[in-house]
Amino acid sequence: MTSKTSVSDLSITTIRTLTIDSVEKAQHGHPGMPMGTAPLAYALWTNVMNHNPKNPDWFNRDRFVLSAGHGSMLIYSLLHLTGYDLSLKELQSFRQWGSKTPGHPEFRHTPGVETTTGPLGQGVATSVGMAMAEAYLAAKFNRPNYPIVDHFTYCLCGDGDLMEGVANEAISLAGHQQLGKLIMIFDSNDVSLDGDVSLSYSEDVKEKFEACGWEVLFVSDGNNIQEVETALMKAKLNSDQPTLIEIKTTIGFGSSIAGTHEAHSDPLGIEEIKKIKEKYQWSYEEDFYIPDEVKQDFERVQNLGQEHEEKWNELLGSYQEKFPSLADEFFKLQNLDSLEVPTETLPSYEIGSTLATRNASGESLNILAKEFSAFIGGSADLDSSTKTRLLEEKDFSPLDRSGRNIRFGVREFAMAATANGLALHHLRPFVSTFFVFSDYLRPALRLSALMQLPVTYVFTHDSIAVGQDGPTHQPVEQLASLRAMPGLTVIRPADANETKEAWKWITEHNNGPVALILGRQKVEVFAEIADKSPSSLHRGAYILSEPKQQEEGIIIATGSEVELAMKAKEKLEQENIYIRVVNMPSWELFEQQDDAYKQAVLPLNLTNRVVVEMGSKLGWREYASDRGIIMSVDEFGASGPGDRVIQEYGFTVEKVVANMKKLLEN
Repeated sequence: MTSKTSVSDLSITTIRTLTIDSVEKAQHGHPGMPMGTAPLAYALWTNVMNHNPKNPDWFNRDRFVLSAGHGSMLIYSLLHLTGYDLSLKELQSFRQWGSKTPGHPEFRHTPGVETTTGPLGQGVATSVGMAMAEAYLAAKFNRPNYPIVDHFTYCLCGDGDLMEGVANEAISLAGHQQLGKLIMIFDSNDVSLDGDVSLSYSEDVKEKFEACGWEVLFVSDGNNIQEVETALMKAKLNSDQPTLIEIKTTIGFGSSIAGTHEAHSDPLGIEEIKKIKEKYQWSYEEDFYIPDEVKQDFERVQNLGQEHEEKWNELLGSYQEKFPSLADEFFKLQNLDSLEVPTETLPSYEIGSTLATRNASGESLNILAKEFSAFIGGSADLDSSTKTRLLEEKDFSPLDRSGRNIRFGVREFAMAATANGLALHHLRPFVSTFFVFSDYLRPALRLSALMQLPVTYVFTHDSIAVGQDGPTHQPVEQLASLRAMPGLTVIRPADANETKEAWKWITEHNNGPVALILGRQKVEVFAEIADKSPSSLHRGAYILSEPKQQEEGIIIATGSEVELAMKAKEKLEQENIYIRVVNMPSWELFEQQDDAYKQAVLPLNLTNRVVVEMGSKLGWREYASDRGIIMSVDEFGASGPGDRVIQEYGFTVEKVVANMKKLLEN
């Protein structure tokens, strides 16, 4: 009979050999980290973490985030061995076209992968969002003796993760929020890709985390799974602080280059692998071999997982009987493919009145939040400016986890990455900042798009109209930059009613992030927009105003510049020049329309086109036609009163009229 200790050792060695064989077969990858962390990962996945491999979507499972995503073979090996739907053939196809084992873990692509990781530090912040979601949902739904939301978030990170600014932002936020069910495991191997960590990093990690409000535990030998388990269980007992467990490991454990940066990445080679397996006392010659004892060892994870879920289902059934309305809301939360918004609940704005789109956005958001408890979020210390505070809701805090206003502080990047964690946990988060500062959070927004998460990004102060704050605060290239991002829908509404319709569209879609681009200055509420059906905005672009006679050209505009386009149309008509105005709030939605609709809005024969948008011209040529004139801003702005800055950059009725006349004369 094989002893339990030797079975554990054999299972740990199997994780290592699967990693070595996969990287060697692919001739690409990062074997060092999985070789060093296999024991701690084994301890966590088999003896501590609560999960059911047969149902990766079980709501009350513990979440595991591999922030150091370059070590993806670690999680792929664990997923296969514990019985998730990831075959051995997929491990043998590591990093190959069409496999479920891509170079870095991808959400939706591989069963059991909770979030896309690889860009270092983001997994740390996403884990914070997951832990915040658990805390919020527990406060909302749990009742005495009915802890239907009760699970932990585990994050495995490395030295590189902790160097990234986003991780430091998130660590600060998590400590402030006292997220007791967040446990971060620090693979402390003292090595990064280019060399020893000491070349670029000399912080006292323990003191830094403790200063941020974390509990810090230390495991001196990462190969001692009993010591690892003891630390993990101790961390679970601390409900008042997140916990960092620093575990000393050896990168590339067992290899001739163990403990050096050379073990970080690249295949080890056939001869080296033979020596490593000899050192592991691995007696099996076949690559990708899994001993029967190891298969049996990991089967207990499946059995335990099913038992845990069955027990939870019994609790949930009893909960449903005792709290039917809460249970109904809980079930709806798990199936938020779309939200049905009663149209009559949303505001309606008086024609001819003026209101900034940021203000209109805040009004719609507050109404929607009353309808749907899944809405949760905040700003990077800018609620009063971005109008994203939920006025009838409390703050999410250690004193009250039921609050839905999150004080992210001046942490744009962590805010967005945290929102990804909230969205991965069945919520519909919104985050906000000034548009120019979208650059701070862009990498997390990119992962929102890559994972198709329903995160709403509210970006205000959308143009040079910001005025006296000057070029540091005046976005120029940001619209073009975001429009270039696959999977992101950018919406720049023209007035208050269109802003309302934008929010309605957002609630009805659950398949990707939205960037809502809003202005600070007041704009007129147009009868023409109010008269259009809601589907007009949903189609991305539409004819806002038809000419009284045969049209000679088109003015295309977005956002606050639509008002300028409408005034220019009136001026041109006074001179018997007839044009149509096309409002184009979203390129992405417009491109989803069929060719017939697109040509009806922008007829091919109407090439006299003036585009009006206070941002970069990049990308507009396709809609402006080859001969059209694009009125844009292609340099950084300037400081001065907003109206003066707009005028100096040529965004006047007179200039629009002059440009259209110029086209008609040629």
